[in-house]
Amino acid sequence: MSGLYFYDDSCAREFEPFALTRPASELRAGAMIVRERWERVTGLESKGFVGAKHLQDFEEEGAPPFISTGDIPAGSVVVNSRFVVALDADPKKFDVLMNEGAGCAVKLARSLPVKDLIGGKVDIASLQTSMGGRIVAGRWMSNVWDYIATLPAQLGEDIPILGKSLGSSLPRPGDTMGDGDVFIEEGAQIGQYVVFDTTGGSILIRRGSSIHPFTRLVGPVAIGRDCQVMGDRIATSSIGDWSKIRGEFSNSIVLGYSNKGHEGFVGHSYFGRWVNLGALTTTSNLKNTYGNVQLWTPSGTCDSGQQFLGTFFGDHVKTGIGMMLSTGTVLGAGANVYGSHAPPKAVAPFSWGDDEPYGEYELSKFLVTAERAMERRHVTLSAKAKQQLTESHRARWSAD
Repeated sequence: MSGLYFYDDSCAREFEPFALTRPASELRAGAMIVRERWERVTGLESKGFVGAKHLQDFEEEGAPPFISTGDIPAGSVVVNSRFVVALDADPKKFDVLMNEGAGCAVKLARSLPVKDLIGGKVDIASLQTSMGGRIVAGRWMSNVWDYIATLPAQLGEDIPILGKSLGSSLPRPGDTMGDGDVFIEEGAQIGQYVVFDTTGGSILIRRGSSIHPFTRLVGPVAIGRDCQVMGDRIATSSIGDWSKIRGEFSNSIVLGYSNKGHEGFVGHSYFGRWVNLGALTTTSNLKNTYGNVQLWTPSGTCDSGQQFLGTFFGDHVKTGIGMMLSTGTVLGAGANVYGSHAPPKAVAPFSWGDDEPYGEYELSKFLVTAERAMERRHVTLSAKAKQQLTESHRARWSAD
């Protein structure tokens, strides 16, 4: 097998507010990015992804390039990016991997023209002529809110597997409640009076991360590398590398390189990369009627079927001090919202302002801000990444 190729089908291409700026293979599901999960279980290197045209210049550390021409070689594995493979899966020998009657990965018996996948309409199981297929454990993400809905179960499965695979870990802390495991990778720092509550699940802290005094971690919780967790209750959450979190944080995912450095409740929410929340930014995650949360999607407003759902923050979103966000809010990539008015439940990408109608965040000014923010984490905004953000700015959607 020559490598992994990820395929964003038409469903994945509607996973806003993230699809405008990244492929679905670069979203965090449970304790790991989808691509990393597949690399781990197959032992293969990622070679490319097929997705929406505006992502043709997508560039991020570890991510494979966009491909639109030529052939995917025979022996390669084509993966549907919406499938979150279980970390203990062992798909070493297969023609087709199936889950819930649908093909999630296929090993190509012959080379495949990339153009066949460009439109996003292909069922990848049809690319293999063998009868049947192997069943593989994992979960389909059919809607963008499924990453949050499945988070407790996914973390419950992921953390013990990842924790036990660490080369070495620190001893179990003294201030631990419950029977779950606590995995602390060497190089992590734990302050005084940190409480580890494993009653509901295990806890994983990767190297370089710092847990400040008086933090209460309520499992299952996965904290990536080089993070700072600066107090309050952090529960049932997955926090990606190089993130800062302070204040009550519950049932939420941080893709990485994002900041919630102040007080303010966040629950059942998803942060893209390079998000920064102003002090006291607060998300509502439960309606006063206790009914299902409605969420804006490119196909219209949908009933999520979820009683708890907060805010989906696209890449590079910024909020001002004291921002109050309604249940089921979608903030498009690059949006900068502030002021005393709660924004509508869907804010278009690259919006700017304190109330409707929002202005457009001028591209040149946005890129300057993005470059400054990334430099603070010692990450360079490359010329190619600038071009990708430029294409995303051109392809931005309207929330009307």
